[in-house]
Amino acid sequence: MRKKECVAMLLAGGQGSRLGALTRRNAKPAVAFGGKYRIIDFALSNCINSGIDTVGVLTQYKPLRLNAYLGNGEAWDLDKANGGMHVLQPYATENGGRWYNGTADAIYRNMDFIDQYDPEYVLILSADQLYKMDYDKMLDFHKEHDAALTVSCIQVPLEDAKRFGIMTCDDEQRIVKFTEKPAEPDSTLASMGIYIFNWPVLRDALVKDHADAASEKDFGKNIIPMLLGDGQRLFAYVFDGYWQDVGTIDSYFNANMDLLKDNPPFDIFEDNLRIFSNSNISGPHFLGPDSKVTGSLVCNGSKVLGTVTHSILSNDCVVEEGAVVEDAILLPGAVVEKNARVIRAIVGENSVIRENAIFCGGTDRDRIAVIGDSATYTGV
Repeated sequence: MRKKECVAMLLAGGQGSRLGALTRRNAKPAVAFGGKYRIIDFALSNCINSGIDTVGVLTQYKPLRLNAYLGNGEAWDLDKANGGMHVLQPYATENGGRWYNGTADAIYRNMDFIDQYDPEYVLILSADQLYKMDYDKMLDFHKEHDAALTVSCIQVPLEDAKRFGIMTCDDEQRIVKFTEKPAEPDSTLASMGIYIFNWPVLRDALVKDHADAASEKDFGKNIIPMLLGDGQRLFAYVFDGYWQDVGTIDSYFNANMDLLKDNPPFDIFEDNLRIFSNSNISGPHFLGPDSKVTGSLVCNGSKVLGTVTHSILSNDCVVEEGAVVEDAILLPGAVVEKNARVIRAIVGENSVIRENAIFCGGTDRDRIAVIGDSATYTGV
């Protein structure tokens, strides 16, 4: 293998249990988003847009649909002869096999994959975040500061800081303290879970961490504190763009709805740092003669005969005559039959809302109704 300056490792094995019905049959990174995309599209697109053409995708929980979607990486221009995208799943050794035991353990057990490219740097990413970032700029920052580890961070409100790993830095952005979910945060600089390591530093830390029986094998809980304690040079790279960890139904729903704003904070249409997708290309969408669609995204292959307001229809959805879809997200293949109403809701892939049924998140508009994949809702 030809030596690579930087190899990306994309953690895509999480269950995403807080997304409830949306991940009962599906890995979180494979959940549809914004009509034509899947959540993993954003990190993969960021890689190729940043000139990183060697990516290991670490899968684990219910990977069937995710693996099929990834294919050979061609959709993201990652079908390279030297490098490209590689799906890395837990595997058995002479000592047996088991699932990855934490984020650090997942990388530890794939060190051979990284070693074959002999990189100077390793980029660690999560596959369940929505953002556009030029990782090359972060790498330049890492080099300029002679860092052993650079952590991408974002400023959060003080009241939210206790939900994140918080960095305390000096005037040069060198990290002097890291606190995981502090009860009383002394900073609002939150880790995004995006890391650039010097590979020799990370390799040594992973081996040391693996030997520690008490370790939780986690980057935030173990690897970062270890490197701080060893006096390594750790720096915070401050990202000022749009970023969302869509780990809950509310955050997933709101991030989708952000796309429908007049001036969306996250623009999926701009050519700069384009987001690529491996969604099947269906025929054009069809709007019937009595249909009414306002303020919505309607993707290829969808057929609308009823009313759609402020909603997102993924590919191949159907809204039949007299049906009303409002403030809702229909995932690929969802069907809303005649005279049914879907309001403030998420309808899973290939699911059906039966004729005359009312599937509604509640009149107080604080609740979001959710039905999972391949399900049927009759309203009774």
